[in-house]
Amino acid sequence: MRVLVAYATKSGSTAGIAKAIGEELDRMGLATDMHEVSEIRDLSPYRAVVLGSALYLGRWQKEALKFGKRHADELRRVPVWLFASGPLDRSAEETDIPPVEAAVELASRIHARGHRTFGGRVTEETKGFVAHSMVKQGRGGDFRNFDQIHGWAQEIGNELLATPGLAAS
Repeated sequence: MRVLVAYATKSGSTAGIAKAIGEELDRMGLATDMHEVSEIRDLSPYRAVVLGSALYLGRWQKEALKFGKRHADELRRVPVWLFASGPLDRSAEETDIPPVEAAVELASRIHARGHRTFGGRVTEETKGFVAHSMVKQGRGGDFRNFDQIHGWAQEIGNELLATPGLAAS
């Protein structure tokens, strides 16, 4: 089965999460492709999709939302999961952070099976005034928990492998 891990990222943190998800699904025997949403034109090769977006000011990236809307009919035909990358602290490790409003609307539109919010990353390389201010104040860091990310990817992989007709395709 071929799985697409699509993402919208601003500074690479979300791409790192997408890569970890894809590697875990690959390890489980599912063939995955990882691409920024702007690179994807055709969903026909995929039997499942994991779609993620960076969160900025509590909002999904416009590119990810446009991708979801543009491909809504195709996404409704396959299992889809959504994820976000954003909190710049350890809160995503401590509690299940609900999706932002736009992600809730998208999830409803495409019948997503689940959503997960993971911590983000802000370093000196991160673009933007706010990021640089946070780093200067000592509030920067990498708040992505890769054990948590791999565990969520395993849940997705297990569900896909257990779904009759999906795993064999």
